[in-house]
Amino acid sequence: MRFSDAALLLGAALTIPLATAIPIQDSPRQRLLDGHGLPAKYRKSKAAPAPPYTPGSRDPYDSAVDAIGKHLNPLPYRNGLGASVLGPWNKARAREDPDLVRPPSTDHGNMPNLRWSFVDSHIRIEVCLFHCAHVPSEGGWTRQTTVRELPASIELAGVNMRLDKDVIRELHWHKEAEWGYVLAGEVRVTALDYEGGNFIDDLGQGDLWYFPSGVPHSLQGLGENGTEFLLIFDDGNFSEESTFLLTDWLAHTPKSVISENFDLPPEILAHIPQSEKYIFKGSQPGSIAEERPHGKYVKKSKYQFTHRMLEQEPRITTGGKVRVTDSRNFPISKTVAAAHLDINPGAIREMHWHPNADEWSFFIRGRARVTVFAAEGTARTFDYQAGDVGVVPQNMGHFIENIGDEPLEVLELFRADEFRDFSLFQWLGETPQRMVVDTLFQNDKADGERFLKEIKNAQKDEIRAGKPEEETDL
Repeated sequence: MRFSDAALLLGAALTIPLATAIPIQDSPRQRLLDGHGLPAKYRKSKAAPAPPYTPGSRDPYDSAVDAIGKHLNPLPYRNGLGASVLGPWNKARAREDPDLVRPPSTDHGNMPNLRWSFVDSHIRIEVCLFHCAHVPSEGGWTRQTTVRELPASIELAGVNMRLDKDVIRELHWHKEAEWGYVLAGEVRVTALDYEGGNFIDDLGQGDLWYFPSGVPHSLQGLGENGTEFLLIFDDGNFSEESTFLLTDWLAHTPKSVISENFDLPPEILAHIPQSEKYIFKGSQPGSIAEERPHGKYVKKSKYQFTHRMLEQEPRITTGGKVRVTDSRNFPISKTVAAAHLDINPGAIREMHWHPNADEWSFFIRGRARVTVFAAEGTARTFDYQAGDVGVVPQNMGHFIENIGDEPLEVLELFRADEFRDFSLFQWLGETPQRMVVDTLFQNDKADGERFLKEIKNAQKDEIRAGKPEEETDL
């Protein structure tokens, strides 16, 4: 081959398009344009979805979840809203009813159902859960037990509420009086009394408050975990939906009227909320001294709306401890009286009855057995655990027995100004002995004498120690 021919061949080779002579460009965009798939190094692995009922879970379609089969704990988190549970929580019951909307049957012959678990209650995540008609917000939840969920709950209604750190239960008031008990965490309460005095206090576990009917107030979670508390209202027909909310009122009042009321131009009100806020994330509060109002006509309330229940000196019994808070040591609490019980394992809240009100019980810790005697040859036994509610109608005889291996903690609540009960032990001890023997041991003199010896001193013992188990031969 001549040199010129070789040069022509080389020149022809150099004119071939470069695209046919080099490999595919290694860029994601070019590969997609050319119809090629992406190699593994360009494909991001899809993160595994967060488990249901956790802060990161997202399911806008509310798909079915087998909480029992997957051993899940249905906490009140939905689509990024909600908060954890600090207080008592019945996990087994929550797994059976993760939607928290189905009440148990109340049909048991002529004896009404006297047991309810807050886990059975529809939780309103505020954030709202499922059927809540309010605008979702962040940082808390509520659930209630009223006469609608527990028909025997005629005199009192209960609300279990959770507020995360800095979360506010907005300024509001109720037709009913409100009694609150802190189950966990810390909370700031504010109120205005009937004479225009302001009240502010910070509370912790075991503290309580009482706001009479119509007293405006607010609540805010403090500390790193916020707070969880039990609210009691002095009417079983109470509903959280019937609360008088500041934002709801202003949203339904003409701006011109609000402008006149506060002596401000209407444009100042252009961005106030258009609907209720109910529970919402607020700013971090300062100290009480920093936040207390200091206007010309501002004054501190002379009423004490809060009380340190667990700081009371307890009555020591043979089987535990009792603290009673009512109008005698917490004067403002005119419609709710309470007893806090610590019952040792195997011990029993003695057989008794209450002459002035139904007993509305909330089980904070442990497991219990309760038998209620309703006269007419009827009685019914219930087992309870943490998070459950029980109602014993006025004058029905009953006891509370700790059947677990840890202390049983119970709140007994009454729609009354004073706590009152009758002790069966004390009654029989203070009744003529002949009459007691004739009634119970007419044909058994020996055992009758032994019984009389036991009750002779008639000493009331609200929580009686359990008898040690006798050794038996196998």
